[in-house]
Amino acid sequence: MIANLKPYPAMKNSGVEWLEQVPAHWDVPTLGRVLIQRKEKNDPIKTKEILSLSLHKGVIPYAEKPTGGNKSKEDLSSYMLAYPGDIVVNSMNVVVGSVGLSKYFGAVSPVYYMLRPIYAEDVVEYFDQVFQAKVFQKSLFGLGNGIMYIESKSGNLNTIRLRIPMTRLKKVILPHPPPEEQTAIVIYLDYVNRRVRKLVKSKRKLIALLTEQKKIIVHHVVTRGLDPDVHLKDSGIEWFGKVPEHWDIKRAKLLLKQVVPEIPPEAEMVTCFRDGQVTLRRNRRMRGFMNAIKELGYQGIKPGQLVLHSMDAFAGAIGVSDSAGKCSPEYVICEPANVGVHLEYYGTLLRSLAIRGLFVWLCNSVRERAPRVRFSHFGKFSLPLPPLDEQKAIMAEIRLKCRRLEIAIERARRELDLLNEYRSRLFADVVTGKLDVREVVAALPEIDPSTIEDVLDDSLDTDIDENLEELDGIPEEDDE
Repeated sequence: MIANLKPYPAMKNSGVEWLEQVPAHWDVPTLGRVLIQRKEKNDPIKTKEILSLSLHKGVIPYAEKPTGGNKSKEDLSSYMLAYPGDIVVNSMNVVVGSVGLSKYFGAVSPVYYMLRPIYAEDVVEYFDQVFQAKVFQKSLFGLGNGIMYIESKSGNLNTIRLRIPMTRLKKVILPHPPPEEQTAIVIYLDYVNRRVRKLVKSKRKLIALLTEQKKIIVHHVVTRGLDPDVHLKDSGIEWFGKVPEHWDIKRAKLLLKQVVPEIPPEAEMVTCFRDGQVTLRRNRRMRGFMNAIKELGYQGIKPGQLVLHSMDAFAGAIGVSDSAGKCSPEYVICEPANVGVHLEYYGTLLRSLAIRGLFVWLCNSVRERAPRVRFSHFGKFSLPLPPLDEQKAIMAEIRLKCRRLEIAIERARRELDLLNEYRSRLFADVVTGKLDVREVVAALPEIDPSTIEDVLDDSLDTDIDENLEELDGIPEEDDE
């Protein structure tokens, strides 16, 4: 895909740090000279179709939005209008990639900017790709009102919401190739994108199959034990079924007790992830999280404690912490209530039950399909109690049986990361004029649109939290 790409023969200094050198025949205007903001309010009401800006899927109908994020308002008259062909920019989160090209007509949050080319010959898809480039997004740091990020003692950046006024955004320098070159760049990037996404789709299918195999193994062992010939009995639990006859059944509050540890000095943030890992946030990622400016309400956490994320347990955010630090007050932190409890076993059991719908069924929801787990309610659940030695043996068996699967999953995920890195770098080099695609595009075969597979769901970027999507409040006036 890149073997025949060459640098441009003549370059010039753009005068902008993020853009560096650009082809000598390209212009480098401000955004306000090539893009214009659409400022059309939905008042009087022209549409009841609400659009959402998803970090992974771009601009989508609100009805297709994943669980989480902010709820839409009933009064749509304060919303703005977006049209097909508008670049929709979340002024609060564009620095983490919240931007997309709309295919729809609909109402959007008033914190969104709708941009379109001033000149008819310019290609909006090209400018959308400029906004998608991470090097461009990072260049916007420093333009927002309020705090943009806090550097932790470990050197990581904790991203929080900020708003970039249009008065500042329109002064940002953009690359501006001739229109025919914009078209060539868009064609090339579309060609590359489709080939990369086919690879992504196959890798994700493999990961899904391996993950499902792992879930089946884990669930069978934590609910039935290790002896395939063991006699079973009715557990008396409607949602659990049968258990080995030598297992006891106890209320969760007799097995686990909730604790609220003190925050240790110099504590770092610990996060409970949906894959069951509970670890220092910096061990996984920093982007996509929102941090409180004032540290109110945090609680401490110690290694070996069981954690249930009260608002995300339903999706698998349950596990045993490997780190000391501080965490959200929404975490339910547990320790054994008696000596016969192995927390790793119960973390695995509860997570396996959760992803099969336990908490969705038994707990009240605070948002659609998102039940909140409180210990006062959870403590009334009945759970199996195998002998302590058997709990430990079960976990040893799971580690042994799942090791090969985990290695294969991790290998596939690394390959996805490499594909993401390759794609992001290539796209950035092309849209900023570091690589010339004109000759390559001239030799590309024509694509029949009817044969193109819809691959929009095969997002490459897995390093962003979908909940950083939109804010439905009305933004402040632009500063002049």
